[in-house]
Amino acid sequence: MNGILVRCLKENNPVEIIYMADDHCLSQRKIQVLAISRTHIKAFCFLRRQKRTFKMSNILSASPVRSKNYKLHAN
Repeated sequence: MNGILVRCLKENNPVEIIYMADDHCLSQRKIQVLAISRTHIKAFCFLRRQKRTFKMSNILSASPVRSKNYKLHAN
């Protein structure tokens, strides 16, 4: 899964994740990865329309988004 996130960061492609919040609520998010550390991911969340930080340990799955509707363009 980490490989997918790194590849999407390098290729500037969005990712769809299943995320479990600390309160154990599940959500499906489309994100644009901005930075990756050992424990966290900084990303733009299309659902919340803002930059968010996600814990790596709470990401249950990740897959590249095929639709171009979610592609962020560098400014």
